[in-house]
Amino acid sequence: MQSFKSASILRRFLQNSRFVSQSRGFCSVNSNALVDEPENTVLVEGKAFSRTAILNRPHVLNALNHSIGTRLLKLYKNWEDDPDIGFLVLKGSDRAFCAGGDIVTLYNFLKQGNRQDCKDFCWTLYNFIYVVGTYLKPHVALLNGITMGGGAGISIPGTFRVATEKTVFATPETLIGYHPDAGASFYLSRLPGYLGEYLALTGDKISGAEMITCGLATHYSHSAKLPLIEEQLGTLMTDDPSVIERSLENCGEIVHPDPASVLHRIETLDKCFGHDTVEEIIDALESEAAKKQDPWCVATLRKLQQTSPLSLKVSLRSIREGRHQTLDQCLLREYRMSVQAISGQITNDFCEGVRARLVDRDLAPKWDPPSLEKVTDDMVDQYFSRLTAFEPELELPTQQREAFT
Repeated sequence: MQSFKSASILRRFLQNSRFVSQSRGFCSVNSNALVDEPENTVLVEGKAFSRTAILNRPHVLNALNHSIGTRLLKLYKNWEDDPDIGFLVLKGSDRAFCAGGDIVTLYNFLKQGNRQDCKDFCWTLYNFIYVVGTYLKPHVALLNGITMGGGAGISIPGTFRVATEKTVFATPETLIGYHPDAGASFYLSRLPGYLGEYLALTGDKISGAEMITCGLATHYSHSAKLPLIEEQLGTLMTDDPSVIERSLENCGEIVHPDPASVLHRIETLDKCFGHDTVEEIIDALESEAAKKQDPWCVATLRKLQQTSPLSLKVSLRSIREGRHQTLDQCLLREYRMSVQAISGQITNDFCEGVRARLVDRDLAPKWDPPSLEKVTDDMVDQYFSRLTAFEPELELPTQQREAFT
């Protein structure tokens, strides 16, 4: 079984990664999903020496909203201070772990001119992700089912991530005129080679087997064994990561990616996505497709053609900057980018992308700018510029919680 050897293994992996289906998914929520909701949106199970938090909004694939983020922050801080709790488990109810944020509701807020609630959601979510990434106790995320966007953000920075045959991972934000956020520029930039750039730009999905192979997951088990995993974890009286790891290993399995996996294309992928600009990446893909008649290159070009041109350039720069930044630095920068995206001052691509894919569902977004040639350096730079004096920067508890690199 592939696994990590201590609580700090994620930090070591992210510093030294080693490389050992093409549909997209979004969470379409058309209710008032970001307003305060009852506490049953996050259920709690008490165990012998642990607590389990359960994302409980199965009708929307356990999509995150502001009240969930607020509740998780409160629970995690209380549990961290409780000497009778040794470690935490995070899972989703029903067929999803978490499909990310409620982007249709964000869209509706923006259409109403309510940007503040959108910013509050990002502020709370990014703070929770930072807490997970700096948590003082072991953290186990059971990624059974859809794990996308913010769902990946609240789990990958933790100590252990268990994938199954039902796990589906993706960061599909460029398809809606946005950018991979919620810490994505941190963990994607530390994947083998240029796999992170590929996943960020195309929004492609990968499986649980692919997650364990590239390091996004730490353990793999068949979903039928999850009840046994939870039962064994529930009996542990420990805060020792090595003990928790051995428990996870008891139900672990060795798996290999499907022959059609993108991981078997890593040499070509690196050759194409290692370039400095989106234009050069596309040129390389077109050259490989012409020389080798490579259907993977053709399919990848088709995916890129569906995305927002501005989002492609912003996302590539974000991943490249993330390679040299700590988790907190990535979150601070991503918050600036998210505020710029929802402000509508540079482009309305986010609203247009959500409209085309999830509201009107015509799958015909009118991107602005409409092509890579029309995207200026100033547009991209503005996403990364400091916010104005009237727009507070994201505040993270970095003085109390040291970020890892």
